Amino acid sequence: MMRGAIATEDTRLDPLKRFAGLLDELRQRSVYRSLRATAGVDFTSNDYLALADSSRMRQALIEALERGVPSGSGGSRLLRGNHPEHERLEEEAARFFGTNRALLFGSGYAANMALLSALPQRGDLVVYDQYVHASSHDGMKLGRANAVSFAHNDVDSADDAIRAWRQDGGTGTPWIVIESLYSMEGDRAPLAELKSLAERSGAFLIIDEAHATGVFGPDGRGLAAELEGSEHVLVLHTGGKALGVSGAIVTGPSVLCDFLVNRGRPFIFATAPPPLVATALCESLAILQGEPERRTRLAHLAGYARQAIERQLGLPTPDSQILPVIIGESESAVRIAEMIQTAGFDVRAIRPPTVPAGTARLRISITLHLDESSIDALVHTMREAMPRG
Repeated sequence: MMRGAIATEDTRLDPLKRFAGLLDELRQRSVYRSLRATAGVDFTSNDYLALADSSRMRQALIEALERGVPSGSGGSRLLRGNHPEHERLEEEAARFFGTNRALLFGSGYAANMALLSALPQRGDLVVYDQYVHASSHDGMKLGRANAVSFAHNDVDSADDAIRAWRQDGGTGTPWIVIESLYSMEGDRAPLAELKSLAERSGAFLIIDEAHATGVFGPDGRGLAAELEGSEHVLVLHTGGKALGVSGAIVTGPSVLCDFLVNRGRPFIFATAPPPLVATALCESLAILQGEPERRTRLAHLAGYARQAIERQLGLPTPDSQILPVIIGESESAVRIAEMIQTAGFDVRAIRPPTVPAGTARLRISITLHLDESSIDALVHTMREAMPRG
């Protein structure tokens, strides 16, 4: 009791000690995070098509500056921040993705926050895959609807959740929330089955295509390309991954996009993305259509890496450009990652709470910044760094 009283008195005298103590707890659990400069061969970024520093993207931005496109928007879209470049992008994105309407947000995080805090109404039910992104969880916390998770990629589990809700008297609209390609697992959602569930249960389907946009589908339109444009489907396309820029584009029925403009607080109260971001994203969409060889090359490299990991490490990997190598405990994952980094490869340990307890991992990201020799060198280093037997 005396020790606790002293601790309480100390924090009253110096409130910063409370936060220092909380950080110490994170260190003891090997989940402390810190910023670091980029170094080593890139096996970490989400710049899958290497557009972020491409000469074509750079030239598009130079030309935009020369014709007077400003670097800042000066306000929210509903005030003076609505620039013709924003509207040009939204028109082009709606055409490219084959949907009624597209709406630009400052980030994928802001888009998910807006979608799930504004659209599901009181009396509705949000049914979400247990592995959806933290931004979806935060949006649901701010929303009016009740939310319940279902087992990862388990359509029957989602169906059971909706049926149980109906049996308990639920009369609103279900909202099924998923990712098409999961960022830490690298696996794909059963989109056709989930779309069928949405249709028979009268639900809206929200699909986060963050890690699929640009990589999969015709012209890089994503894994949900065949579903997009349907009346009860909303899709989020992140701009900061394969598209090489930042921001996010939400597509869906015009009435829902109009509702987000009117009620989506992350849209209403945020300064609009710089017009140059919209310019760059337009160029990204043009590159997707005009340079399909980027996707072909990425698919080859991802397949090469999967085979190397399976052959050299004896580990299965998903059919994507995201290749998780499960280690288990956070301490071991951090130690192995540091050994690999020392050898010159930028590979990070992903730890709880980002992933479930006991599944700390190395997340290997394949991008066009790599080649076969760099993949071979990484896998060799991983084999040396990981415990034998």
